Amino acid sequence: MTLMGSTSTQTVGELVTSGPAAYQAIGRISVATGGRGLVDVTRAVASLLSEAGAGDGLATLFVRHTSASLTIQENASPEVLDDLADALDRLAPRDAGWRHDIEGPDDMPAHVKTMLTGTSVCVPVIGGRMALGTWQAIYLIEHRDRPHARELALHFLGARSTT
Repeated sequence: MTLMGSTSTQTVGELVTSGPAAYQAIGRISVATGGRGLVDVTRAVASLLSEAGAGDGLATLFVRHTSASLTIQENASPEVLDDLADALDRLAPRDAGWRHDIEGPDDMPAHVKTMLTGTSVCVPVIGGRMALGTWQAIYLIEHRDRPHARELALHFLGARSTT
């Protein structure tokens, strides 16, 4: 298949492992946020996967809230996180004339930001380690101004580690 505007393309696939998904583990991660911003939860997820004895499989992380979300983003430059938060503010501004304002002016924009960014992420796990790219991390995005206690549910499905 050739993409429009492309003169040459190459696609290479590599099967890393295969077999039955005979093991699952479910856990919780509690995150105390400091208010609006992104919180790196990658280490907490990796620690829980290690504790669970995860081998090869798929980890699904889900945030159990409607005004916070999850994303996988660059972990090298803190400016990226600030720019992403600012971009979300431009996409769902406080002063857009929202009807739902009982919980404050940051609440309805928070719901829209959650809808735009999503409540779950899935990451392949190979040899017990998340197969994230070099500059990738998993972030909880707190869309509300004040600090919150957030809960993430982690589900691993795959094989138990053999080491």
